[in-house]
Amino acid sequence: MKKSVLSIFALLVGVMSMAQLSTPPGGGNQKSVVRQYIGAVPYIEIVYNSPDVTGPNGQSREGQIWGALVPYGFNGLGFGLSTQDNPSPWRAGANQNTTIEFSHNMTVEGKEIKAGIYGFHIAPAEEGPWTLIFSTDYNHWGSFFYKEENDALRVEVGAVENEFTEWLTYEFIDRQPTSTTVALKWENKSIPFKVEVPTSKGIHLAQVQSELNNNLGFSFANFQAAAGYAQGVGENEKALEWAEAAISAPFVGQKNFGTLQTKAGVLTAMGKTDEAMKVMDEAIKLDGATAGALHQYGRQLITAGEKEKALEIFKYNQKTNDGVWPTNYGLARGYSAVGNYKAALKYLKIAKDKMPANAAGNLPFIEQNIVKLEKGEDIN
Repeated sequence: MKKSVLSIFALLVGVMSMAQLSTPPGGGNQKSVVRQYIGAVPYIEIVYNSPDVTGPNGQSREGQIWGALVPYGFNGLGFGLSTQDNPSPWRAGANQNTTIEFSHNMTVEGKEIKAGIYGFHIAPAEEGPWTLIFSTDYNHWGSFFYKEENDALRVEVGAVENEFTEWLTYEFIDRQPTSTTVALKWENKSIPFKVEVPTSKGIHLAQVQSELNNNLGFSFANFQAAAGYAQGVGENEKALEWAEAAISAPFVGQKNFGTLQTKAGVLTAMGKTDEAMKVMDEAIKLDGATAGALHQYGRQLITAGEKEKALEIFKYNQKTNDGVWPTNYGLARGYSAVGNYKAALKYLKIAKDKMPANAAGNLPFIEQNIVKLEKGEDIN
């Protein structure tokens, strides 16, 4: 009995001695995590151990990284499954297997990869393209247990010369609304590869809908913002649904200048300009139709080619807001748009005379426009 207990104790001591204590690493190989969102929802996360060019003995290994410390191609590592007959790629870092997580289905260098966590390996090349490998087997030490049969994806990219980087680092060097470029940088090289979310629009629309179905949906302003986003990505039917909710959803909707203007913007994008005009005719009489808001609406109409309608709005603005200085500036733009430069000059000078001290930053533009009108030139 005593012998059995001693044997179990010895086994436990052996197991515990193999466990890695959470002590600071000696020298290099510090663990790092980087995450980059593509838009607001999809993300890429890379977990890796970062060695430095200056090794643990304090001696620089510059010029001895690529093709030496990190050998080219596939190599038998002499441990685990890695032999000369079954060679392995590089672990793309140090210590534990480097991993890369894709939160959603994405593409790497144009090739599809499903959402999930992958072991990331690289087969460097002295000349020509480097091979990037994404393995479904990601929970191992280094590349010692790498199996080609677990490859989910392989792509080839070119390595480029780069400014000296002491610590092996993963960076996101080009960030776009639907894509980013990941780059491994170490010593004098960078290995970049592009990751893209082809269904980014659908992912974000679904996320917005999910949020509106929860506490964020108890705000007309959030429905209004959602409509603006949907319109911006060309999903006008969904945009109109959300715009209507901003106006009239039970307990939430508010009919005001802003919400009706959002709806009108969606209708315009759908080619329903007459309906949009009717909505705005109602909007200009509601809360939020400030002198500044009406002025901007008038300018939008000029841009859209609705010059006569713009002049109507500028006249309405000047009348309902007691002729405050911006409304006269608006009238100047409205008359100029329809070619009545004499009337435009009259109201621009009135705007200049009424302009308060806190709006003096507009004076140079007013004076330039006065000169234009005196020459018979449009100020819009």
